[in-house]
Amino acid sequence: MDFFLSRYRNLTVLVIVIVAQLVLIAYQVKTNHDVPLIRVWAVTAVTPVEQVLEVVRRYTWGFVEDYFVLLNVKGQNDRLKRENGDLKLENHYLKSELSTADRARSLAVFQTHSQSKTVAARVIGNGTGANSKVVFVDRGSASGVESGMAVITPDGIVGKVVDAYPTASLVMLVADPTFAAGVISQKNHVHGTLKGQGHAECLVDYVQNEEPVDVGEWFYTSGDDRIFPRGFPVGQVRAVRNGKVFKEIYITPSGMQGGVDEVLVVLDGVHQEIPDGQAPSPDYKILALPSNPTAGAPAQPEPSTPPSFLATDADRLRQQYKQAGTEQNHVFGEGVPGSKPPDFTKIPGIRGSNTNGSPSASATAPNPGATAGTPPSQQVPPKPPVAKPADAATAPAKPKAAPPRVQPPPAPVESDDAGSEEPKPPAATNP
Repeated sequence: MDFFLSRYRNLTVLVIVIVAQLVLIAYQVKTNHDVPLIRVWAVTAVTPVEQVLEVVRRYTWGFVEDYFVLLNVKGQNDRLKRENGDLKLENHYLKSELSTADRARSLAVFQTHSQSKTVAARVIGNGTGANSKVVFVDRGSASGVESGMAVITPDGIVGKVVDAYPTASLVMLVADPTFAAGVISQKNHVHGTLKGQGHAECLVDYVQNEEPVDVGEWFYTSGDDRIFPRGFPVGQVRAVRNGKVFKEIYITPSGMQGGVDEVLVVLDGVHQEIPDGQAPSPDYKILALPSNPTAGAPAQPEPSTPPSFLATDADRLRQQYKQAGTEQNHVFGEGVPGSKPPDFTKIPGIRGSNTNGSPSASATAPNPGATAGTPPSQQVPPKPPVAKPADAATAPAKPKAAPPRVQPPPAPVESDDAGSEEPKPPAATNP
């Protein structure tokens, strides 16, 4: 080293001076991004060395370190998986309990507002048959349950009790092929028989092809089977088509939607009215009908009850029938066979009715063309009676007309030899 410095001293000093000058220049000069040039050189020179050192460290000491770290991570991963599974099970359990609580609360509310006497029961088992649709509930004869009682939910009917044991009962579901119940449609009041098909849909049979049934229409129990009280929902029509003799109406039972867990057994059923059609949404405001009184006439008083949403002639006639039944203390649908129906002749506005409660008297008007002494052959025939409109029934009754005068029969005519004809005087008749 000393030999090199002594021999190349001048060259060494020159190199040192040049390098120092370059360093000073690089320290003062900056790039376009305001970075000193010496920093750029230093980073460019050191980066390859750092990359080589990092590769060596990664495949030697880094590999050993990652191995022990991954062992710890694997244990944490297994622990988190177990905790996640436990949380999922707890979540499902809480959801089930919440759903059960909601169904129990809805059953309690339905029991409070229902007129029928019911007892709550829980499904504890299913039937063993391949095609049978039966379940066991935890209420039996000890709770007052008997064979033939209806089983319902707030959403609709579920089935009927087949056998009642001391602590449990066997319930046949509406989907069973041997199930049948009397039903009636909500809109058109068409009667039929609900039959199970062994799957999720049921068939309404014995409905004539001429009867009107719409898709989406609701069916309710009619009470004709003496098992289900009248007025409980059954299901909504999904498809309707004409058959050979009867319609093929397929409905989806509303009481079987979402499974059957908690049910109500009807101990003492009470018939109720079939609800009317769906009313408009309560958020949509509908004004009352405007009153348009004529000039000089007093305005008509507004009705005490709001007008019906379907103001047709059939609706008005139905309202008149209801009013007649209310005035005569008659409840439609609850009369025993052979009971006296209401007197519809007392309904105002119907032809043949009388507001006084007696049939309107009819009188025959005399022939205006008949005069005294005129033979019947020369009398003007009377005009045919003109039919009175339905509103004439509400007009005040006219006085009874006198009976027509009976004309004597014409006298026989005799001819003489001269061809002249003389009428014979009429024969005297005793009054």
